[in-house]
Amino acid sequence: METTIETTKAAGIQPERLKNLLRDMVNIYSPSGKEEEILEYVDDYLKRHGLPAVRQKVDENRFNILVLPEGVDEVDLCFVGHLDTITAFDLENYGFYEEQDVVFGLGVSDMKAGCAAMIEAFISMAELGKPLPPVGLALVVGEEEESDGAKTLVREYSFPWAVVGEPTNMVPCLGHYGYLEVLLRTRGKRAHSSLPELGQNAIETMLKLLLQVTEYTTSVPHGLVYNIRQLAGFPGGFVVPDTCEAWLDLHAPPDSRIDVLKAELEQIVEAAGQSIPGLEPYIRFENTHSGYRISQDRLLVKRLKEVYKSLSLPWEPQVFRSHSDGNVLWAAGVDPIILGPGRLETAHTPDESVAFLQVVQTAELYLNFALSLVSPPAKHHGQ
Repeated sequence: METTIETTKAAGIQPERLKNLLRDMVNIYSPSGKEEEILEYVDDYLKRHGLPAVRQKVDENRFNILVLPEGVDEVDLCFVGHLDTITAFDLENYGFYEEQDVVFGLGVSDMKAGCAAMIEAFISMAELGKPLPPVGLALVVGEEEESDGAKTLVREYSFPWAVVGEPTNMVPCLGHYGYLEVLLRTRGKRAHSSLPELGQNAIETMLKLLLQVTEYTTSVPHGLVYNIRQLAGFPGGFVVPDTCEAWLDLHAPPDSRIDVLKAELEQIVEAAGQSIPGLEPYIRFENTHSGYRISQDRLLVKRLKEVYKSLSLPWEPQVFRSHSDGNVLWAAGVDPIILGPGRLETAHTPDESVAFLQVVQTAELYLNFALSLVSPPAKHHGQ
């Protein structure tokens, strides 16, 4: 990449200001449901830099932060980022630190770096002293849990396009995996722990069921991504557990039929009930989101491609493999492009990190893309 900190600074992005913002954001602990402190900080930061931030209530204590251009009835594009993180691995050691050009900390790539880059881009636009292009900024809550911030956003506002700043290593993702959250439950017979032969261990039964589910996910040509997120037996104590629950995450490629996947999983569980002695299986589907693909022939996508070319960035669109607020936006009729700094593989790990130069480059990309819409292509809504 030919872009450097010096050239981006000339374009309006201020790397030192951006790093200070990112440092402050990472040092504020903001797990899902407890984002109040970072919301107050970001709201004040935006207003101090002259951006007309408004609060959109999500619940009694939490809100989304929106920046919308004045005098514009509709925005053509909304930049969307979530301010929440997963819970800290270590509450004494989750904050911001640097090693050469790499910055570390809880949520730095997922996705406070993306949020900071969006904020810096909007501040840079405001400093031009001209009316903002028809783009908006939405900093939302709750993505790591229920996506309640994104759901509230699309209930009250509509826009045709979004850029969601999840970690994609600056690769534009025009496709998105679907997501299916599954609860499995098995029953057994409780007994004293020293006399397991008198009971039926629900955990052992669950392991047999999970083996069949795993064989299914690895054998079918769906390209499924399968993860056992949680496994727990009840009750605790010195007993043979008579209940076991397992929570599964299934990520399905964009073209997958979620309804077919559900039916096949139900059939697997039903068949297991016939083959595993004593199994009384139970399956329930919780959060369900379809995947999607966006054509490269869409006019706004072509505009983004032009911006990549102007910044000497490679144009190699990919598919985003995880779940995100993009799924919620898509279900509401929005076309979301997933695009942000950092790598997905470092997210939700103790070594979460992102190259700071890439954060600067992403801010420049956001800025140039937004400014390219000052005179947008004719009638790209819904095209």
